[in-house]
Amino acid sequence: MAAEDRLRKYRGKRDFERTREPSGQAAGDVGEEPRFVVQIHDARRMHFDFRLEVDGVLKSWSIPKGPSTDPGDKRLAVPTEDHPLDYENFEGVIPPGEYGGGTVIVWDHGTYEPLSHDRRGRPVDFAESLERGHATFRLHGRKLHGEYALTRFRSGDDEEAWLLVRKGPARSDRHGTPDPRRARSVRTGRTLAQVAAAGDG
Repeated sequence: MAAEDRLRKYRGKRDFERTREPSGQAAGDVGEEPRFVVQIHDARRMHFDFRLEVDGVLKSWSIPKGPSTDPGDKRLAVPTEDHPLDYENFEGVIPPGEYGGGTVIVWDHGTYEPLSHDRRGRPVDFAESLERGHATFRLHGRKLHGEYALTRFRSGDDEEAWLLVRKGPARSDRHGTPDPRRARSVRTGRTLAQVAAAGDG
């Protein structure tokens, strides 16, 4: 399926005359290595949005508690609609009444290495591994580093759910997740409150 078709749901939920979110009409910049971004979204419910570049779009999951650097933490990840590649730089205020109305900051971004293999140890296409329900990858971000896995544990029309887990031995300090209210943007150094006060959007 072409990226244009995969963005139909994303575009259908937004009025681009009211929101500064990218429409995805401009071709996104595709680098040598696929990218990822983690955005904090202070909407009706505070959550983190985890996005991986796959086949010309950002595959997206909402993670209520945020990604953790502690392998002992299993984070619920609920799929959302594919987003355009240029969404990785979006930071600002989505107007009230618009889908996802609230403040967004870019908490982390970088590139990732697909690591998925089949049972015989042969590499598997990353999009295919997601389709099958289990994908492993190594993040190279400003804040997140190392190997992670996304695993689907429930599927259905509107009930699909995944787990995002950091690979490796569990840590004892149990400080693997940032406080979203204190977290700062890797793009601008601002907090959610500072972006909201500036009224960007």
